[in-house]
Amino acid sequence: MDIYRIKGGKKLKGEVSISGAKNAALPIIVASLLAEGETVLKNVPDLMDIKTIIKVIEYLGAKCDFDTAKNTLKIRVNSLRNAEVPYDLVKTMRASVYVMGPLLARCGEADVSLPGGCAIGERPIDIHLSGFEAMGATIDIEHGYIKARAERLAGAQFPMRQVSVGATANLMMGAVLAKGTTILENCAMEPDIVDLGNFMVKMGAKIKGLGTERITIEGVKKLSPASHNIMPDRIEAGTYLLAGAITRGDVAITKAAPGDIEALTAALGDIGFSIDKTKDTVRIRPGKVLAGTIVRTLPHPGFPTDLQAPMMALMTTLPGISVIMETIFENRFTHVGELRRMGADVTLEGNVAVVRGVRRLTSATVMMSDLRAGAALVLAALAAENGTEIRRIYHSDRGYEKLSEKLSALGADIIREEGGKP
Repeated sequence: MDIYRIKGGKKLKGEVSISGAKNAALPIIVASLLAEGETVLKNVPDLMDIKTIIKVIEYLGAKCDFDTAKNTLKIRVNSLRNAEVPYDLVKTMRASVYVMGPLLARCGEADVSLPGGCAIGERPIDIHLSGFEAMGATIDIEHGYIKARAERLAGAQFPMRQVSVGATANLMMGAVLAKGTTILENCAMEPDIVDLGNFMVKMGAKIKGLGTERITIEGVKKLSPASHNIMPDRIEAGTYLLAGAITRGDVAITKAAPGDIEALTAALGDIGFSIDKTKDTVRIRPGKVLAGTIVRTLPHPGFPTDLQAPMMALMTTLPGISVIMETIFENRFTHVGELRRMGADVTLEGNVAVVRGVRRLTSATVMMSDLRAGAALVLAALAAENGTEIRRIYHSDRGYEKLSEKLSALGADIIREEGGKP
């Protein structure tokens, strides 16, 4: 397995271009199954999760041409030859469950293996299933598979018991070809959901309320393929701003969407960092006085749970005490033990982490447990004394395009080596 070797202590400086959003690209790629013909997607990030979802839709009958040099994905869909997605294709990612919506809408059936992905606690798959049942589907779970059947989905009013990005996306994809009108309530307002909705509108879907808690979808009989540019990745953008912050450097992110990361930039401003914004760039520099802060993760437009771990890495280097309250997932502190190995002072009590800043993090051999926890370890290593070895870096390949190359361009001393220990 590959490893990262990082020598910390260098202030990052320069500009870094933000890639397309993984969390928008995944459902948009799946949504291409809703129409026959060729869909062209641009600004698609070259990530393991993207390649996995391409394999999934190819298994279902799509033909794909992914030009990684140009970040362009062409998808040709005619008839779908399968309505079953086996475990071997979905064991590494949860987004595979997204195919339920298009399969039910196009084929009237879907057999999808219960998904895998990061081990960060329970995710509300039941909301997906309850929503499809409200739209007339019958759902059974047998031998590790979700088996859904519906002659044709029908419009329904469905209030989600809690905000779920995945369920919002999945039910939207099912509803666009359903008979009648579907009203989804307590919807996710994430920019990724808006991007998915805008793509389906280009295909001919009738959707109102994107970016609000109430989305109304009037089903149509047929959709057409479309071309679309994937939005910038707000989590990648936030991670590089935090990399600049933790090294006390001068970093500008470009090709970004500053409005999508206002919760983060507000928190960084409260800490004492200088933040400058233009239409598509954000620049971070250290202020004269830095101090600890309090962060509570919330659905968008609140502070994103995907930036909680990288933010904690920064907090370990701030003067005084900082506090993080994790309200989205119940097991998203797996990075704490590894940060402690690097000298961090973090105390956990339930869903609350109390972080006492230390003078300097120290080098250690650490291990990624999931995608965003891995980002936290990389940031901590950038600020640590001497050299840090990070193992199981395949987790970062799932969500950060060319991570080591982009950090190196900012001045980081980071090397990716082959053949490290697991």
